[in-house]
Amino acid sequence: MRTNRFGTTGLMVSELCLGTMTFGASGGRFSAVAGLDQAASTALVKQALDAGINFFDTANVYSEGHSEAFTGQALRDLGVRRSDVVIATKAMGMMGKGPNDAGVSRFHLMNEIDASLARLGLDHVDLYQIHGWDSQTPIEEALRALDDIVRTGRARYIGVSNWAAWQIMKALGISERMGLEKFASLQAYYTVAGRDLEREIVPMLQSEGLGLMVWSPLAGGLLSGKYTREGEGAIKGEGRRAAFDFPPVNKARAFDLIDAMQAIGSNKGASVAQVALAWLLYQPVVSTVIVGAKRADQLADNIAACDVTLTAGEIAQLDALSALPPEYPGWMFAMQGPYRANAASPRRVPD
Repeated sequence: MRTNRFGTTGLMVSELCLGTMTFGASGGRFSAVAGLDQAASTALVKQALDAGINFFDTANVYSEGHSEAFTGQALRDLGVRRSDVVIATKAMGMMGKGPNDAGVSRFHLMNEIDASLARLGLDHVDLYQIHGWDSQTPIEEALRALDDIVRTGRARYIGVSNWAAWQIMKALGISERMGLEKFASLQAYYTVAGRDLEREIVPMLQSEGLGLMVWSPLAGGLLSGKYTREGEGAIKGEGRRAAFDFPPVNKARAFDLIDAMQAIGSNKGASVAQVALAWLLYQPVVSTVIVGAKRADQLADNIAACDVTLTAGEIAQLDALSALPPEYPGWMFAMQGPYRANAASPRRVPD
């Protein structure tokens, strides 16, 4: 298991991160994904640790807090030294029926960091993330609250999830102007079958030095290899995707990719899922890829992706099959940019 620098921070994280959305059970929106009891959750944490994973991501809304509680209990039961793991959680979603039980207001964030720490059984998390965009809270208010959370030792770094590039840039500018803690990372959807992130967000991350945590790298299980085409826009198979068809994806393009990844994988003894994960691990912007599982064999299959080597030709093939349709102003950049990029003479090199 390789480690990567987390954005431009000094923190080192494993290239795979165990997502704990499957831990716990509730009747809420995550019921189709979750369901593991404490023993099964602890077993997956141990398997991840044994494979070299040091990064664990959860959220207060996963199974109504049970995911955080199970994650913390697993670490205690396994006797894990706190300094050996990087723990991330998130806040923003509904945690009650009141008007202040969601969002990123100071009121909510200050309440939720303490509640998350209590469930985790920790005195701090390493990364505290805003889970989504709150149109009702000024960015300044959220950033001041996050800054106070860091300054009081309850979090080491802060991050954001599911924001647009302009929103993140605005927040970074406010933090710079006001002397507040800056976002260190973005947690976002990215997969070989869904490369929308590359239009605006990836260039922004590279420009500003934020780390990328990838969620749903297998497109909600669609790239697991267990689904087949069935008519226009339909899939055939059993599993999470069949019951919970999310996130949105261009299925025709995805199945063309699956065909190609099956051929690539057959020559390497690798599964479709492993090839899809390996493609992400080759992307320079990626700090870590979040993988989740309900069974040991699923997690083992994902972990084995770290040993899959793709050739330049194979990456180019997948890039071509998954390429985004041209969109303005990107096609203007491509048309106007080369003459400037080639304006400088080649640098001298030693004979």
